[in-house]
Amino acid sequence: MNFLAPIAFVFAASIPVVIVFYLLKRKRVVRLVSSTFLWQKFLAETQASAPFQKLRKNWLLILQIILLIFAVLALSRPYFATKAKPAQLRVVILDASASMQATDESPSRFEKARAEALKWVDTLSGSDQMVIIEAGATTETKAHTTSDKAALRRALQSCVCSDSSTRLGPALRLAESLVRDMRGAEIHLFSDGAVPELNEFENKALPLIYHRVGKGANNLGITALDVRVNPENATQRAIYASVANVSSNTLQTELELLLDDHLLESRPLTIPPGETSPQLFLASQSRDGVFTVRLTARDDLAADNQASIVSLLPKPVKVLLVSRGNRLLEKALRAAPNVDLATASDLADEATGYDFVVLEDVTPTVWPKGNLLAIHVLNTNWFEGVTRVEGPAIVDWKSTHPVLRYVSFDNVPIAESFVVKTPAWAISLVDSPQASLILAGELGRQRIIWVGFDTLQSLWPYRVSFPMFMANAVEWLNPANAKGGQLLIKAGEPFRLALTHPETSAQLTLPGGKTKPLSLDANANEVVIGDTFKQGIYRLRLGTNETVFCVDLLDAAETNIKPRDDIQLGKYTKVSATTMQRANMELWRTIAALGLLVLTIEWWYYHRRTV
Repeated sequence: MNFLAPIAFVFAASIPVVIVFYLLKRKRVVRLVSSTFLWQKFLAETQASAPFQKLRKNWLLILQIILLIFAVLALSRPYFATKAKPAQLRVVILDASASMQATDESPSRFEKARAEALKWVDTLSGSDQMVIIEAGATTETKAHTTSDKAALRRALQSCVCSDSSTRLGPALRLAESLVRDMRGAEIHLFSDGAVPELNEFENKALPLIYHRVGKGANNLGITALDVRVNPENATQRAIYASVANVSSNTLQTELELLLDDHLLESRPLTIPPGETSPQLFLASQSRDGVFTVRLTARDDLAADNQASIVSLLPKPVKVLLVSRGNRLLEKALRAAPNVDLATASDLADEATGYDFVVLEDVTPTVWPKGNLLAIHVLNTNWFEGVTRVEGPAIVDWKSTHPVLRYVSFDNVPIAESFVVKTPAWAISLVDSPQASLILAGELGRQRIIWVGFDTLQSLWPYRVSFPMFMANAVEWLNPANAKGGQLLIKAGEPFRLALTHPETSAQLTLPGGKTKPLSLDANANEVVIGDTFKQGIYRLRLGTNETVFCVDLLDAAETNIKPRDDIQLGKYTKVSATTMQRANMELWRTIAALGLLVLTIEWWYYHRRTV
């Protein structure tokens, strides 16, 4: 038997005190009697000079000593190490994602999960070992395999909840590698279950035990945010936001729009349960700034009540078209917003003065180093196994890619095209039965869109999808838009900024106003910031230049904080929330019940004797 609170044995000192009370002589009350013949023994006792008497057998004394023993044992919290199922190793995964900040548990789900995990540490026996893994923005092993309870407690106390989405996949992969081929090993996940399906673990028979935390789902959250030029008024910006209500009740709130912390507009919202409300704001903007939308209602999760986005004013896009003369292509490019188009028949330099270059059926003397739209032209460094196919049929296209937004290839016959196998640096946007016809990707720092066929040898330029494709391509290839996209990241993702010249130091200002100095390698060509665990506005100062970027949650799955009863591992496998008790069951409740029984017997015996 072991004891969780052995210091309670100091209360055993009360047992001698009870015995002393039974050794003391009772104080007698003076009474008048007719004769002292029957009281001789009593008179002898009252005339003794000693204050103590001989200890006699007394059932009340015995019962009271037994009662004290039970009380001391209950306070010392005894337990048997073999009471529960033994395990060679317990891997504890603590979910540290944004939804674990919900306050439906006191003070939060994360603190509740940590407290439960600490109880499991307390019940480790001498032969048990434990690993602590924090599954937040990144997966981090806080304590490696050890039986040291103090080290495990420190590891759990060092865990910090982030504003990021749930990323349990890496943590479970790490845990699976630790328990593999270990008999009796267990993986204990402390989470609210707000995780995507984990299909890769469906057939791995993980010894996963899911400890659910969380009670309710009273939450409103901002799940989407974007800013664009108002298509009806180029002097205005259109800010799109989505607000989701995941609770079972209709909720009301105010949605505020701010530009650089200045309130522009506030509108009331009433959102029915389980629905999402799309919102559109129109605002004038005279300089680059940061738009913020925020909810004023109080709910169980604060991390998704605010989101920010950097808004850069549109600038003319300098485009160079290198072509033998394609009026339809030139007209489509000029129709794209803010395009400043120049034309040439060949390219003799790297075209550093342009935002991007369009090569149309011309192999340049010098290949440009900037972003590129290449139509029916090949660079030998891009592909392997190039073939030529006559009359390829378009069988599929990825309409979810930004380049193909609102673009359809229905009824677009093609006379001839190059076809290639998709390289590692690109993804296929348009497919034929033979191979890819259109690719897009990033090679080094160069964004490339490759079209394998001559547009004039197809009917595509006569379809409405052609100018839409060119407008999308201009937006995707524009370096300014690419930079704007880099200024909004999800919590926990690294922020990267290319350096135009060497820097040795920088300063990062975090959302709370705290500044953090950064040391840079003199030979580095970019800055990488990994400390993006909290949502808000970050400011990076390099010399005299300052770059502002925003970190947001914007995750509908994380906003839905309803605790899950099951975690889905693939289509057919799920792990239900467990109600199992911790190992090394404590006995204090049983001992306290026995003590109460002894107290009842003592009460009955005392009153029976005095009757």
